[in-house]
Amino acid sequence: MAEAALLEIRGLGHEFDVSRPWLQRALRGERRRFLRAVDEVSFAIPRGQTLSLVGESGCGKSTIARLAVGLYRPSRGSIHFDGTGIVAGQAQPALRRRMNMIFQDPYASLNPRWRVSDIIAEPIRVFGLMKDRAQIAARVGGLLSQVGLTPADGTKFPHEFSGGQRQRISIARALSSEPEFLVCDEPTSALDVSVQAQILNLMKDLQARLGLTYLFISHNLAVVRHMSDQLGVMYLGRIVEMGPAEAIFAAPRHPYTRLLLEAIPSLSEPGRARVPVGGEVPSPIAPPPGCTFHPRCPLANARCRAEVPQPLTLQTAHGAVDIACHAVAEGRDRA
Repeated sequence: MAEAALLEIRGLGHEFDVSRPWLQRALRGERRRFLRAVDEVSFAIPRGQTLSLVGESGCGKSTIARLAVGLYRPSRGSIHFDGTGIVAGQAQPALRRRMNMIFQDPYASLNPRWRVSDIIAEPIRVFGLMKDRAQIAARVGGLLSQVGLTPADGTKFPHEFSGGQRQRISIARALSSEPEFLVCDEPTSALDVSVQAQILNLMKDLQARLGLTYLFISHNLAVVRHMSDQLGVMYLGRIVEMGPAEAIFAAPRHPYTRLLLEAIPSLSEPGRARVPVGGEVPSPIAPPPGCTFHPRCPLANARCRAEVPQPLTLQTAHGAVDIACHAVAEGRDRA
């Protein structure tokens, strides 16, 4: 029996209005312009698992992260958390307490005027989890110890810590409301490689101990390789390949996924030339017709330039993989 999904997203779409002010549009005779950040995205995350979304900057990953926790209102589609629909700004406190977010920049996300103990204690006070100061202080000290710091660090300010330590503080703050679900938006991209490994190991350990469910956002396939149970590859607002991480890393089928994996350095083949993804990401304000990847795809043909590919489910040794690609559907990727 399949595990129940803690987070379920169906047909999600979101546009940003990037139009000029009304008067300028009227004088220039322009229409309103919309940036399509997310388009027809669907997935589900079972309890205790990690689903990672990867792709180049601007593909819509961070928008999905903010939609998932109710910071943005979807233009269309639905988001359900443990069976309850999420609407931006209207989620009940009991529901909001069960989810939290770890942001990309650990310094920008921490109030520089507050001591660390106050930063971590804020969700506890807001959600009314504890009232007694001594209990709150003990809880804050326990959270700091849980993420590899000491209770004494609570008296310091964020600027007194390194980047990796600040991200540990961000994780402690995210855990202070006792959530079940964490959205991790590029949590290691601002850190050194050695510190990235420490933070990723910490997050894996916390997941195992606390039964956490993660939506992990990254542009780096190498980072998510050992974090993910499920993997979704995004391009210009759409998921082009989705399935078990082992299946995608073992045998990627979509041309975009192949090019991303091709760029990852390998210790087993240190001298092999790496081929980066060529070309530029098209504008999401005016995306190409058909498959949006076709201007950069080595397998594109006339159908790719005219028809939007629909997901095709393929069975692999590691589970089912959904791929939206005409070349895969026609078998041209195997030629």
